[in-house]
Amino acid sequence: MNLLYCGDKKMADGLLISALSIARQTREPLHVYVLSAQLAGYKALAEADLTTVRAALTAEDALSTVQLFDITNLFMAQPPRANMDTIFTPYCMLRLYADLVPELPDRLLYLDTDVISNASPRAFYRQNLTDKEVVGVLDYYGRWFFHSQWRVADYVNSGVLLLNLGLIRQDGLFARCRQMCVDTKMFMPDQSALNKLATRKSIAPRRYNEQRRLHRNTVFQHFTTSFRLFPWVHTLTVKPWEVDRVHDELHLHEYDELLGEYTRLKQTN
Repeated sequence: MNLLYCGDKKMADGLLISALSIARQTREPLHVYVLSAQLAGYKALAEADLTTVRAALTAEDALSTVQLFDITNLFMAQPPRANMDTIFTPYCMLRLYADLVPELPDRLLYLDTDVISNASPRAFYRQNLTDKEVVGVLDYYGRWFFHSQWRVADYVNSGVLLLNLGLIRQDGLFARCRQMCVDTKMFMPDQSALNKLATRKSIAPRRYNEQRRLHRNTVFQHFTTSFRLFPWVHTLTVKPWEVDRVHDELHLHEYDELLGEYTRLKQTN
C-alpha cells in the first residue's frame, strides 16, 4: 500500500501515529512517501525525523519502507505566490507537486497527518481508478457552502485522497492546480484548487474521512476543527498527538493502545 504525507518538521508526530495506525489495520507492507521542503520560517523534515517511523513500520512488516523527498527546488521553481500568507502553511500545497517526483507510484493514498485509521482501508485503496483522477469524501462543512456544480454536493475534503497519479500526470491536473495557487488567492488553496479543477473525481462514503465523530463503521477519522454549541458556541481543534486532550475533551479512548505505543516510542527515541 502506497501512502503519501507532506509537511514540515512539526508533522513528525502525526506521521508516526497515522502510519502506525494503518500498519496495524493491514496485512501488507506499507510504502510511505514523504514530501518536505525548506521554506522561510519553517524547518524541513530530515531523515533523522523518520527514524522512529521507519522502525515502527518495519517492526509490523519487515518489507515496509519510508522515503523522504526534499522538493524545495520544485516548490521554489513555481511558488504559490498568491497563497504564501494564508492561515494555512505553504506545506498544505506540497501535495500538488507530487506529479513532478518521478519516484512516486501511480496509485497513492494521500493522508493528512491528523488522520487515524480505525479499520482496514484496503477496499478504499484497491478500488477501480479507471478514468478517475482523485477519490475523496465530502467536506463536512464545506459541502454546504462550496460547489463545482449548482445543486450538487461535490466539494471534497483534501485530507484523505486516493490519487491516480498516472492519470494526473497525463492530464496535468496538479499542474493546473499549482498555477491557480500562483495566480488566485484562496481560503483553503490546495483544497479549493482541486475542487475547482478536478473533472474526474469520485465521491466516497463518509466513513473514509470522518471529520466529526468516530462511528462504528469509520475507516479514517480526521481530527479537523469542528464547531461545538455547548456550553457556548466555539470551535474545537484537538490533534491525535495531544493525548490528554483526546481523552479529556474528545472523550475518545478507542485509540488508547495506539497512542500508548506512540507515547512509548517517543520516550525511548
